[in-house]
Amino acid sequence: MDPTAPRVRIQTEDFDLGTEVNALRAQDGRIGAVCSFIGTVRDRTAGTPGAIQSLELEHYQGMTEKSIEAMIDAACARFDIFGARVIHRVGLLHPRDQIVMVAVTSAHRGESFSACEFLMDYLKTQAPFWKKEQTPDGAKWVDARVSDDAALAKWGIQVSNAG
Repeated sequence: MDPTAPRVRIQTEDFDLGTEVNALRAQDGRIGAVCSFIGTVRDRTAGTPGAIQSLELEHYQGMTEKSIEAMIDAACARFDIFGARVIHRVGLLHPRDQIVMVAVTSAHRGESFSACEFLMDYLKTQAPFWKKEQTPDGAKWVDARVSDDAALAKWGIQVSNAG
């Protein structure tokens, strides 16, 4: 992996998974596995189709990147991985838009799968983003979910973000 390439990017622009994975694996012959996750904006909440018209994400520049860098450091300490990249979009997004990408490289698939899942579970509960959904009934801030806290707990990290 290019040591000068950022591991974390927060941006309004869309991203291309192929371009990002190619950059992550460039010139590293040790890599035998790449695992990636792309999250997209859903058009529904609580199973109601069309309930979400848009999603607006806010963050604190600098603090968010530092927090996600620490998450990647934790993944590197926990799993035998070579590299990781996280891209998270902010601003106004619509259903089907890409919102987040996590990609991880390692020698073998098990470490990549685990590290990728760990990073997503960590991001869902600990990354400092604020989300506001626009619905036919108006705008509402999105609260943390108990299921997200439970997903992180399986890694031995106890949090209580859900209301």
